[in-house]
Amino acid sequence: MTLTDLPSGHSHRAELFLSLLELPFERINVAIKEGAHKQPEFLKINPFGQLPVIDDNGVIVPDSNAILVYLASKYGDESWLPQEPIEAAKVQRWLSVATGQMVNGPAAARTVNVFGAKIDHERARTIANNIFKIMDVHLEEKEFLVGSHPTIADIANYTYTNLAPEGDISLEPYPNIRAWLGRIEQLPGFIPMIKTPVGLAAL
Repeated sequence: MTLTDLPSGHSHRAELFLSLLELPFERINVAIKEGAHKQPEFLKINPFGQLPVIDDNGVIVPDSNAILVYLASKYGDESWLPQEPIEAAKVQRWLSVATGQMVNGPAAARTVNVFGAKIDHERARTIANNIFKIMDVHLEEKEFLVGSHPTIADIANYTYTNLAPEGDISLEPYPNIRAWLGRIEQLPGFIPMIKTPVGLAAL
């Protein structure tokens, strides 16, 4: 299996889950600064020109959340992606958070400090704190986002939550989120994403 990626929270989702499932893979880096992800060769793999992408013996799967669903369905047990309708819907709700509020909140705020992105930093921080308030209450009586065991919902939301201080978003007001992050980091096979010393993470 190959993982075509670059250092990012989205790519870390795929890398982390591959490690948790103990699936060996070869990493292929893309020269994104040179625009390699927009060249015809890469666009044959993913017409959206986005990373990450996995190649599982000829099966091409782009998009970090789609990769999580694929890997959980093919290589994981049902605990990672429940098939029971209510539990499956709960996972899907948090996958939607990962592509919505997480991307527009902590991920966007981080890009301002790490990459100098020209976006509304305060708006991103507001979105982040709004979803973190909801998550912290949600996690008051739960070990993980969908109950007592981890699912791909946790993997999808972990990285940008953990990196929120890089976007000047403190996690100190959210003890339940911090405890949840700690539980994920204790999972066998966990691998961290290298942090960038910017924002609150530089203090």
